[in-house]
Amino acid sequence: MGGSSGGPRSIGDVKGLIERAKAELRGKRNVFISFAYEDLNEVNLLRGQAKNENSPLEFNDWSVSEPYDSERASYIKQKISERIAQSSVTVVYLSPHAAASKWVEWEINQSLAKGKRVFGVYSGQVKPTTVFPAISKNGISCVSWSELATTIANLNL
Repeated sequence: MGGSSGGPRSIGDVKGLIERAKAELRGKRNVFISFAYEDLNEVNLLRGQAKNENSPLEFNDWSVSEPYDSERASYIKQKISERIAQSSVTVVYLSPHAAASKWVEWEINQSLAKGKRVFGVYSGQVKPTTVFPAISKNGISCVSWSELATTIANLNL
């Protein structure tokens, strides 16, 4: 009855698919991106970098539009914390909205507590002047959007 009966050959095919998927992901960095919900459209453009098959980046985020002190905050924090733990590095999208966000500040602190490298990223060529206490007090490096992929690819994690 041919090879499509679901016997051992099918299992071999699945294993082959898994190995090919792993090979494609080697060298990629799972990046947790921290940003204010108000910046979602700009961040979606940044995520577009990972769509390029030659990009070393794969973005992972959990967009939160709920207030930091909402009733679901502890559940949201647990889920975000899991995502941060699964990531290689955290990138913070720098904007006035993000600077004012308690979620972004919490994500930066969680990332550092988990031993993750954290970078700030900005669009354009001029670093924003908005003050991020969590960025400045922790000496976090900031790079332009165009430098992000190279910066992360060159990390020794």
